[in-house]
Amino acid sequence: MTNYRRNFIEGGSYFFTLALVDRNTSLLIDNIELLRQSFRQTKEELPFEIDSIVVLPEHLHCIWTLPDGDSDFSTRWKKIKTSFSKGLPKGEARSESRIKKGERGIWQRRFWEHTLKDEVDFIRHVEYIHYNPVKHGYVSRVREWPHSSFHRYVCDGSYPLEWAGCSDNEAGSLGE
Repeated sequence: MTNYRRNFIEGGSYFFTLALVDRNTSLLIDNIELLRQSFRQTKEELPFEIDSIVVLPEHLHCIWTLPDGDSDFSTRWKKIKTSFSKGLPKGEARSESRIKKGERGIWQRRFWEHTLKDEVDFIRHVEYIHYNPVKHGYVSRVREWPHSSFHRYVCDGSYPLEWAGCSDNEAGSLGE
């Protein structure tokens, strides 16, 4: 079995990318309230801060900051993914391996995680997250995508409404 290396920093901030098995679906935005509920339930049980997030049709990016003394983001993701999956009707295509393990065929098993090193790294990833719907061609302006923390950043004065995001060169090495 592959040994995945994770960097666990108690109270750290992390950038994540999670994707669905079927990258040709709009399951996440079609079920956005279920996804929000899954996040809320998990946050009630295992608190964390969502510093930035964007939900696209078949993947999402976010930054979390965990409480002091806590580095367990994996359990939180497991709870979110499980809660979301249980709220959906069964019937998705599943591989033989997933059937043997009793797994749904909704989420990719793994996720991308990056421990944010400093304030510059944090800001670059926030910008990547907010610009992502434009990058993927879903909208032409960041403000047009409804499933993003960008709107919270505008409300608190961190960004102007017409913020354009980072250039492709700056964002090229982040995320997916």
